Amino acid sequence: MMQTTVRGEVVEPYAEALLSLAQTHNLIDQFQQDTQLMVELVASSGELQQFLANPLIKPEAKKNVLRQLTVDKVHGYFLNFLMLLVDRRRINFLSSICEHYRALVRKLRNVALAEVTSAVELNDDQRRAVVEKVKTMTGAADVELVTACDPELIGGVVIKVGSQIFDASLRGQLRRLSVTLAQAT
Repeated sequence: MMQTTVRGEVVEPYAEALLSLAQTHNLIDQFQQDTQLMVELVASSGELQQFLANPLIKPEAKKNVLRQLTVDKVHGYFLNFLMLLVDRRRINFLSSICEHYRALVRKLRNVALAEVTSAVELNDDQRRAVVEKVKTMTGAADVELVTACDPELIGGVVIKVGSQIFDASLRGQLRRLSVTLAQAT
């Protein structure tokens, strides 16, 4: 419940405001890159996460660090947005805001996010086949693939789009066969 409240009262409005700013100034793609950069920066550094979340650190110090980290890497409007988050004491929600912004852009552009797990790295033909399968499943205009490898799948793929899961892995087939055999006996 608390997480839903935070999402509704903090994450969504800021992400929507960022999208509105991006649309007004035709910067949607630029902000996509900027949000990705910030998510990666924050995720890669536990120290940065702690620094930004620490209420005892003065806002000006946080702004200086953000300026140093993003100099010549993000658009000026996006940097101003980061400064606003610091001023409003919302900077610790940065990753969630960025992820929600990216989700809003996908929705705006009718792009499905597909998380694909395979036993081995997918080649280009396999990626195209997965994209086409997801387009068919969702009716999306395009697909953003996030891939991962899990050798325990043995073979095949597991595709997750939203709450839907399409399990075409050998491990999944063996599990279903096992359940069927167990029910038959």
